Amino acid sequence: MAKMSKKKTAARAAFEGKQNVSIDEAVSLIKANATAKFDETVEIAMNLGVDPRHADQMVRGVVSLPNGTGKSVRVAVFARGPKADEATAAGADIVGAEDLMETIQGGKIEFDRCIATPDMMPIVGRLGKVLGPRNLMPNPKVGTVTMDVKAAVEAAKGGEVQFKAEKAGVVHAGVGKASFEAGKLAENIKAFVGAVSKAKPSGAKGTYVKKIALSSTMGPGVSVDVAAATAE
Repeated sequence: MAKMSKKKTAARAAFEGKQNVSIDEAVSLIKANATAKFDETVEIAMNLGVDPRHADQMVRGVVSLPNGTGKSVRVAVFARGPKADEATAAGADIVGAEDLMETIQGGKIEFDRCIATPDMMPIVGRLGKVLGPRNLMPNPKVGTVTMDVKAAVEAAKGGEVQFKAEKAGVVHAGVGKASFEAGKLAENIKAFVGAVSKAKPSGAKGTYVKKIALSSTMGPGVSVDVAAATAE
């Protein structure tokens, strides 16, 4: 069995016995033990009482984190003419139509968010098998199929986070960086929890939010008091 480093041993010791804590305490623990040489991402995972295989139990949505993600988001936009110009002016990294489709079909995906105007969907639809599994497929429900390209690009660049329940009913996302002030991280986490809570589907039965856990990229995880977190 591999021997743990002194940093990992110390981190585990700091987290020992600290479960079902408040968001503020969890943030303090994570920040104090995020000791990697890079600025670690603070990640949240929410275990939900849903089965996403059923359409009426799918959880999907988008939330604008009040303090951003701390991550540079690369945005691709499917658009033509004036809307393509609008996307470029708004800061989109890649703009195109058939040419962009061919690039993606060739296996080159150099973006984190994909936006499309409605008239581009016949083209984008051909990429479902490529973009779908990566959660990059434009969708009107989360505002990525829209004529307001400028607003969509600016939102993506400004800290908007999409979420979608995986097969096991888990939703996860990055909610900031370990270098963020504790209060700003807590605000982002509360905004994310609030958005997921409001996205409760009609088919959800029993306990909706079962568990919430926070961690940094390289650090241990800590569970958060669900009742307190969802009451805020």
